[in-house]
Amino acid sequence: MKLIRHSLAAVCLSLAAGSVLPALAADSVMVGGAAMYPSKTIVENAMNSQDHTTLVAAVKAAGLVDTLNSKGPFTVFAPTNAAFAALPAGTVDSLLKPENKATLSKILTYHVVAGNHTGHELMAAAKKGGGWTKLTSVEGEPLIIKEHGEMLTVTDAKGVSSAVTIADVKQSNGVIHVVDKVLMPK
Repeated sequence: MKLIRHSLAAVCLSLAAGSVLPALAADSVMVGGAAMYPSKTIVENAMNSQDHTTLVAAVKAAGLVDTLNSKGPFTVFAPTNAAFAALPAGTVDSLLKPENKATLSKILTYHVVAGNHTGHELMAAAKKGGGWTKLTSVEGEPLIIKEHGEMLTVTDAKGVSSAVTIADVKQSNGVIHVVDKVLMPK
């Protein structure tokens, strides 16, 4: 109840100042033009992001909506639409076909790690590990997390590195880190 009163007071102050953005910033992060609320699940928030429409379509086609709406917690490295568009021509269309559901599921679960791994935690583990640390994806293969100053990258099984462009988007069932490339298992 205290949080609701605090949020309501912030909205009222923001409206009086002519903007609601400061009130949103206290409770959410903006991704793809939409507020990402920590009270919503990974899928609920991703569905509102204009930058993740391809990811949402892929999650639906792979039958992973219920899994990513479950309790978790999960850490998701969420590729943007631009990341999917950078794949070879026809790849996304092919993956979304029902006959490729197993391959799509393998790729998507490679972007998911069990647990709630914040950017701060990943940065600290990488620094402690000499600049890198390893996480095991739900798919079963490792992801290499590297720190470069204040930036994190995720390197996939094929040696391609993806930058974390937005870290620590808190969800009710985990955390999302937005990445600029699609990660590929072996």
